[in-house]
Amino acid sequence: MERDLTRGSVTRSILLFAAPIITGNLLQLFYNIADTLIVGRFLGADALAAVGSSYSVMVFLTSIILGLCMGSGVLFSMLYGAHQERDMKKSFFVSFLFIGGITLILEAAALLLIDPLLRALQIPADIFSLTRDYLFIIFLGIVFTFIFNYFAALLRSVGNSSVPLVFLAASALINIVLDLLFILVFHMGVAGAAVATVTAQGISAGGLFLYCRFRAAHLFWTKEDMHFDRGIAGQIAQYSLLTCVQQSVMNFGILMIQGLVNSFGVSVMAAFAAAVKIDSFAYMPVQDFGNAFATYIAQNSGAKKAGRIQKGLKSSILIVVVFCALISFVVFTFAPGLMTLFIRPEETEIIRIGTGYLRIEGACYCGIGCLSLLYGLYRGLGRPGISVILTVISLGTRVGLAYLLAPLPAFGLNAVWWAIPIGWVLADAVGLIYYHTISRKNTPEKMSQDTPGC
Repeated sequence: MERDLTRGSVTRSILLFAAPIITGNLLQLFYNIADTLIVGRFLGADALAAVGSSYSVMVFLTSIILGLCMGSGVLFSMLYGAHQERDMKKSFFVSFLFIGGITLILEAAALLLIDPLLRALQIPADIFSLTRDYLFIIFLGIVFTFIFNYFAALLRSVGNSSVPLVFLAASALINIVLDLLFILVFHMGVAGAAVATVTAQGISAGGLFLYCRFRAAHLFWTKEDMHFDRGIAGQIAQYSLLTCVQQSVMNFGILMIQGLVNSFGVSVMAAFAAAVKIDSFAYMPVQDFGNAFATYIAQNSGAKKAGRIQKGLKSSILIVVVFCALISFVVFTFAPGLMTLFIRPEETEIIRIGTGYLRIEGACYCGIGCLSLLYGLYRGLGRPGISVILTVISLGTRVGLAYLLAPLPAFGLNAVWWAIPIGWVLADAVGLIYYHTISRKNTPEKMSQDTPGC
């Protein structure tokens, strides 16, 4: 169902649109969480460390494709809000070719460079082969990641966030069933977990494509739209590439943190692998809310409704702060028990390390919540370059502090954990100060008419 976010109750519109996106991406986390849970319980700490260290690489590569699709989705939303249907279809066609071509290059590079990549991540020799087996199969499914995220972005740009949820739900269930089948019945080890994930991704991608082709055919390009338009191509490249840079910089920083964590040994790697899944699950809703907020801002920016942008910002800040305060309490309080979802109770050292991470991160979720809103705000206003700057501040602080302080005995591993929320807070401060400065000079409507990415 398409949803016009330029009309009706502001809070209700945002929440109804955001809810399926949040639910869907929480389900998507099950792709890797199911692997981690089953691998950790039935294959042991070495296999868990292999799958866990693969997660950062997977997220980094996925973030490139996701960023490209998200950037195009913002442009789609602006055109939808402005009721420029013909330009929408032209942009769909151009962006499909553009992002699809980049995806094929990315997949080929990942498969060819897998060994140097694992060496750069300092993967220990005793789990190198396991990690390689898992990642090689995962890389084969990169094209499915593109197909799903592209058509999900297309549907979400016109307010339809429910249909992608249906396909993700079915795919998550299939992934869990196949995990159990390939690992417990066929004894395929970590390779079985990877095959399960790629198969589930392929099913969701194929299903969503067929839905868009036959049930949302009015959104598809026609022969008249299938030609290169330099103006539209420039807009697609500008929005997509800047959002891609923002997403990939963010996850490249996480990848560097993974490399530092790996230097502390397998126990820390296993603890980090489990804790990151819990951490991601906890604040994933506010990140997805920020993405939904970007669509809301973009549609209203295209429709030139500045008042709804201001009202939406105030309402969204309240929603995010309340949610983050609640989830921080839960994670901080129940951190040891949450760790035992992935780690055997007798692995007390791994649980202790993971609990320390979760209690530091868990106290600071308001930082990532506000930052996600700022990302969505600036993307929706056609200023994705500001999101890139905030990401560089956040990740630069995180990586710099972690690598600088972790080798010092007085700080050690805790420096890696504390560097993350410190980066969030600094980026929040810069983003809010910048918005306060420009909002005094321009309305949000006028701001969105400036050169995007400035």
